[in-house]
Amino acid sequence: MTATAPRFGTAHALRLLLVTALATAALLGTVLSGTASAHAALTGSDPKDGAVLDSAPTGVTLTFSEQVAMGEDAIRVLEPSGKRADTGELRDLCAGAVVKYGVDLHAGLPKGTYTVAWRAVSADSHPISGAFTFSVGAPSRTVVALPKEETGGGPVGVLYGIARYLSYAGYVLLAGGAAFVLACWPRGAAVRPLQRLVVRGWVLLTAATLALLLLRAPYTGAAFGLDSLGAVLETKTGAALVSRLLLLGAAALFVAVLFGAYTRREDEGEKKDLTFGLAIGGTVVAAGIAATWALSEHASAGLQPGLAMPVDILHLLAMAAWLGGLAALLVALRKEPSIEGTAVRRFSRVAFGSVVVLAVTGVYQSWRQVGSWSALTGTAYGRLLLLKLALVAVLVGVAWISRRWTARLAETATVADGDASAEEAGDADLDGDGDASAEEPGDADGDVGAGEPVTVPAGVPRERAAQLARQRAALATAAARRARDADPGRAGLRRSVLAEAGVAVVLLAVTTVLTTTEPGRTEEEAGRTQASAAQAAVPDRPLDLTMPFDTGGAVNGKGTVRLTLDPGRSGRNAMHVFVTGANGKPMDVPELKVSFTLESQQIGPLPVTPDRVTAGHWSSARTQLPMPGDWTLQVTVRTSDIDQTTIDKNVKIG
Repeated sequence: MTATAPRFGTAHALRLLLVTALATAALLGTVLSGTASAHAALTGSDPKDGAVLDSAPTGVTLTFSEQVAMGEDAIRVLEPSGKRADTGELRDLCAGAVVKYGVDLHAGLPKGTYTVAWRAVSADSHPISGAFTFSVGAPSRTVVALPKEETGGGPVGVLYGIARYLSYAGYVLLAGGAAFVLACWPRGAAVRPLQRLVVRGWVLLTAATLALLLLRAPYTGAAFGLDSLGAVLETKTGAALVSRLLLLGAAALFVAVLFGAYTRREDEGEKKDLTFGLAIGGTVVAAGIAATWALSEHASAGLQPGLAMPVDILHLLAMAAWLGGLAALLVALRKEPSIEGTAVRRFSRVAFGSVVVLAVTGVYQSWRQVGSWSALTGTAYGRLLLLKLALVAVLVGVAWISRRWTARLAETATVADGDASAEEAGDADLDGDGDASAEEPGDADGDVGAGEPVTVPAGVPRERAAQLARQRAALATAAARRARDADPGRAGLRRSVLAEAGVAVVLLAVTTVLTTTEPGRTEEEAGRTQASAAQAAVPDRPLDLTMPFDTGGAVNGKGTVRLTLDPGRSGRNAMHVFVTGANGKPMDVPELKVSFTLESQQIGPLPVTPDRVTAGHWSSARTQLPMPGDWTLQVTVRTSDIDQTTIDKNVKIG
């Protein structure tokens, strides 16, 4: 079978990957802005949400599913008028496995509905927030508006999510590109496109880390400023980001030696010793940078953190070696056709080992974060994990095709040394400025020939001579590429590696979203705890609701509906509805309909058609409500052929 080379150039391939990365980052930001990053959960409060108390409490306490960090004004209690009802001093009530915080309330509080707003940072660095209400005496109107957007959302959340994605991408290019040079192709240390790839990975990771550090305060709900930045530096996440910057300083020294002193070594013994030193030092720095994620995110909280953190470091190192090596191999195949087949085969072995490590560590991480089959399909984290597994399967399939092309690759270079020199001299830079001569050192004006000194004939303008030199370089480059593309093994390998890189860009985005999504195990446990708390929060007594109505009719258009639900809990209930007119006497209406809807679970509306008992009295002995929650009750009253109204009421069912 004869393979043909792709018809687009290097710049087009790299631009395609760049556009894919930017589009994926934009999608990533959209996803992050629309989903809550709640990794700890509020499992209880005193007073409970929706409780009606006879007298004002002395304080408010909140209980969480795992450790959280709470700062000043983390818990605010507001009166119906919007005035602060708490003293503003946070109380740490944690004891053993119980995570509880609270605030004291002022004495002599008025009756009415109070709003409790809170925010915190969970142990895996993600911000959480929420609000609820309770009433003293009886519910009342309040001027306090509950926040519509959770902490960590909005434009800041989008920017923070994109910065996280770019930090992972930079780490992959930096660590994986350097590993490719040291482990697979030492001669690549002198290849300028590979140098630029690794250096740009360092720049990208450094810039993204600085952005994360600056955005951290507004991302967690604090105002941006020097004081908030100082507070961030005292947190676990702030310390991790600062440590990453310090390690990037060491990484800069590593890159300088790799692309400087290492390329100038000619003695094989000295070069071997330097390779060993760079391999040890580079591994330590790469593992240290990976640890800044492991020590501050998912692995540091929840089940078995002592084992989860080193496993996470191994997972990140394997990911960088595989995906970063893919990017380096793609650049080498496109920009340096003289790359030896042995180098490609070495990377094939490195990639295989990385996949094995990713599989083992991924299975452990999946068990730790998901925990059950129901969470795998019933939670956002589980569904994202299934998507990631599907992408990994596609990537492994394409990698298998690449291994087949690698087996066909000839040991010898496909172009002569002179053609390879012309290819290197005439190569366009990755920025696509079209000036091939700017890649190699030349005169002060940047005009360069095809790798040789340019002889300027007498009477020929200097600009014309430079133009002729660039034309010769372009012709040499075209000839080298034609020779390169004539090898079907290299052409097929380039196409399969490009496909791998495209899938890897999306895979990296899904991985980033996973790190900001609540683990399935935590979500299920929090759901069970909150369901139990919700049941306990509802008093074990019948619901008794009184709702005025006005159908607009001239006669008997106004009245009152009184509805009782016994026992007022999930399951079977007895419902009675009484309709009275404006004069307080029972009113017979032509039609009465009742329905229940649980929007949070997309249940309903569940219609209930009560039977008429007597004038103004309807009942249903078998009103079934399948589960507890905040239900919406709708009562439709028709007083004539054209006069009708529907009354909505929120009711809490235990």
